[in-house]
Amino acid sequence: MELAYIATILPSILRGLATTLQLFFMTLIFALPLGLVFTLGSISRFYPLKWVSKTYILVFRGTPLMLQLFFIYYGLPFLGVTLDKFPSAVLTFVLNYAAYFAEIYRAGIQSIDIGQHEAAKTLGFTPGQTMRLIIIPQAVSRIIPPVCNETITLVKDTALVTAIGVGEMLKAAKGAVNRDMNITAYIVVAIIYLLLTLVLTKVYEKLEVRYNRYQKKGV
Repeated sequence: MELAYIATILPSILRGLATTLQLFFMTLIFALPLGLVFTLGSISRFYPLKWVSKTYILVFRGTPLMLQLFFIYYGLPFLGVTLDKFPSAVLTFVLNYAAYFAEIYRAGIQSIDIGQHEAAKTLGFTPGQTMRLIIIPQAVSRIIPPVCNETITLVKDTALVTAIGVGEMLKAAKGAVNRDMNITAYIVVAIIYLLLTLVLTKVYEKLEVRYNRYQKKGV
């Protein structure tokens, strides 16, 4: 790889990286809390809410992310709703990842021994207090690893938005390769994806260690 050539293609790739990171963080900001909403809905005793939540999770986990992206960007205009490329990508990713996070949360919450609920009830806790103060704090340490895995997958999935013309990293690299007939741009982008994945892995490892330490101190 020639450093001079890399210097010429790097600005466009970095602009694409900015779009990639923007999509990544916006997805996390909205999908993480939305996933909890659908988790609580899916384990609710109110059947209509439970049915809606479970159906939502089934649909968005059971169909390809690319298909969802095409439906929202190309399909919604037929229903009278037109979104630009980037908002379409954000909406698709938030809805998709909220469904995956919801299942992770549900598994973490339901892994807590039923005796915790019974003990809390004996102490006079309401169901809401039990969930907020006892169950969810214990579940957090159990869901950190799978949430980390989904987050790393999200970094890589952002490349899919090039299919609707969003100018993220892969689109910038593809433009450089097609123009110059040189695959260096793909190699540069691959290295950036690897670095992002490595950084996220290290952050979650430290988070998991710190949270487990905090939990032990609280015991």
